[in-house]
Amino acid sequence: MLLISFPCIILGTVWVFLAIVNYLNGGYYNQYGELTQGVDTEIVNYYFLQSLPWVVGGVGIWFAIAYFANTAMVRAATGARPLQRKENPRVYNIVENLCMTCGMDMPQINIVDDPQLNAFASGIDKKSYTVTVTTGLLSLLNDEELAGVIGHELTHIRNHDTRLLITSIVFVGIVSTIMSIVIRMLINTMIYGGGHNSRRDSKEGGNGGGMIIVMLVGAVCCAIAYIFTLLTRFAISRKREYMADAGGAELCGNPLALASALRKISGDPGLQNVEREDVAQLFIIHPQSLAGGVMGFFNNMFSTHPDTRKRIAILEQF
Repeated sequence: MLLISFPCIILGTVWVFLAIVNYLNGGYYNQYGELTQGVDTEIVNYYFLQSLPWVVGGVGIWFAIAYFANTAMVRAATGARPLQRKENPRVYNIVENLCMTCGMDMPQINIVDDPQLNAFASGIDKKSYTVTVTTGLLSLLNDEELAGVIGHELTHIRNHDTRLLITSIVFVGIVSTIMSIVIRMLINTMIYGGGHNSRRDSKEGGNGGGMIIVMLVGAVCCAIAYIFTLLTRFAISRKREYMADAGGAELCGNPLALASALRKISGDPGLQNVEREDVAQLFIIHPQSLAGGVMGFFNNMFSTHPDTRKRIAILEQF
């Protein structure tokens, strides 16, 4: 249902844009020849059907490129690189043992040279599934704690959480880019639009109407972007994080080890050079979820990750 809602919202935005243009165009004549102020749905639907192939084709091509380039995108954003077995056989042995335990294919293993503590899973299929860890995580966690963290990330892959999140990230990127273009168009229209003297005077109403349309479209795009943000944040919901914790604890056989790892990671989570919110949602602990005060309250309300203290408390019950 969530995946279907993404293209539906984009198409709905196009229809609303055409309806606004039609409404601001001055109305239409009804069957009695009377000028009626409103939206002529027949005309709107006609232009919508005309634009449909272009919208679907453009979004489809955009989505395909971004979807299949997600591995390179995540790697570029985080500075991750493949980890060779001879470089760290400890990690390879832990991943292999956990994969044999749950009967899954072994994913790729990447590492980020960063002193902060972090781990995340990414990818859309067996060829691209990847577990990434930081050098800070490897240096601070013992084998049991590291097994719990890797088990958590493997569970995300087994539950197809990574594929769902990558899909939502791509759609949010599409909406965000369109919103940026609309805002740029609005700014350019306000600064440079209007033409010269008499032409501007004669077309002032048209320019004003065009500006209103652009502003309305911008407002609609902002609303859609907000909806997409909420959908993305809850695409991998808190229940999925709890399920990943449970799966990690089951795979490593020691819930207390995963709880201890989460406690250590919460002391210094994140990546120093990563400023992209969409990539940060992949992290085992979202740095914003640890913020205090009023901002911390709102971040926890709309975070994909539950409160770390609650996660630790649940694991320590077992």
